[in-house]
Amino acid sequence: MSVKLKVATLAAAIASLHAHGAGFQVAEQSVSGIGRANAGEAAIADNAAVISRNPAAMTRFDTAQLSGGLMIVDTNIDVTDTDRNQTAHDVAPMAAVPATYYLKPINEKWWWGIAMFSQYGVATDYPDDFLHGDLAGNTSLITVNINPNIAFKVNDKLSLGFGLSLIYGDAELDRHLGGASGAFNGKPSDKLISMAGDTWAYGWNIGALYEVSDTTRFGLHYRAETELEFEGKFTDHQGIIIDGGVKGATVTGDLNVILPATFEFSGYHDLNETWAVHYSVFWTEWSKFTELKATNSKCNFNGLQNVCFFKEEKYDDAFRYAIGATYKHSDDWTFRAGLALDEQGGKPTLSIPDSDRFWYSVGATWQYSESLSFDAGLTYLTSDDISFKESGLLGETNFSSTGDAFVSGVQLNYTF
Repeated sequence: MSVKLKVATLAAAIASLHAHGAGFQVAEQSVSGIGRANAGEAAIADNAAVISRNPAAMTRFDTAQLSGGLMIVDTNIDVTDTDRNQTAHDVAPMAAVPATYYLKPINEKWWWGIAMFSQYGVATDYPDDFLHGDLAGNTSLITVNINPNIAFKVNDKLSLGFGLSLIYGDAELDRHLGGASGAFNGKPSDKLISMAGDTWAYGWNIGALYEVSDTTRFGLHYRAETELEFEGKFTDHQGIIIDGGVKGATVTGDLNVILPATFEFSGYHDLNETWAVHYSVFWTEWSKFTELKATNSKCNFNGLQNVCFFKEEKYDDAFRYAIGATYKHSDDWTFRAGLALDEQGGKPTLSIPDSDRFWYSVGATWQYSESLSFDAGLTYLTSDDISFKESGLLGETNFSSTGDAFVSGVQLNYTF
């Protein structure tokens, strides 16, 4: 195997980490939202978690409220190399997603609130003996958004909101030789490359709430694009990218990653005293994610000086459609349900075998006392069975993927 081929195939190995960040969006910001497939999130405002989806809706609260939730994502994804008949089972480990929110009226016109949640993140873990270890080893991306907001009530019908975000990102990546270990005189579990780094970034969001009447309202929310500027440790375990050809050499790699902008439109309608319907259209500007390029003056990637790796990406803007219903059974119990279609964002890879996803959700709220309530939500999420090709150290290979997931959570809401 030539050094040129070895280097050329590393782009996909490294890029998969950040393709996760751009192509996989964390939709678990609220447990009550899980129970309705996030239908109507920018307009409902039934607890403080609405801050993450539309700060303007804080004006619907007469007193301060605190909401804190924990959501569990249990994913079951199997990926098969159909050319060699090898399957990696359950490649996405279980993940816990916490979120906390607090809001408070300042006076009759102004509100403030703060949110802490995640909007992007993913983890995959393939077996060390998987033949395509150069494309699919261990990948982790975690982001945390600390998001203070203010809201202003323009009049009885219109409210506006604005927020700033301090976003923390942490990324880790390991790739292995896999089935190409013989070409390197190594073992399949030997590392090929590693990368690790963290960073902080800033962003902003803006929202509006228009209350047509006591029974009908609409919400709009825009969260701006944010660029994460990673300065991470890049290790060339096989000595084929960093100048000098020394195995295990490490340099600082500079990499900018775009977290795409999002826009949501939501509606909410009370049909009577017990039933309500709600819906959302959620847009993500995936098309801004066009390439991945890490740089260092000591790197030479396939003839590209000062480049540790480079890879073009194929992503398109995508929509998410959700509809749900809420049933108020009594003063103590409220039930909800929802359906959603989450469109595929980008070309599938081993690290993110992306496809259209379908949400089937149910949830409930128990009003324990005048001040304290509890939410529970459960979503069954299915994805299309897909086939795709990817090129690595073993050449171009055909893959297939099947998967589903359960998302569950509990949340406490306390009104002061």
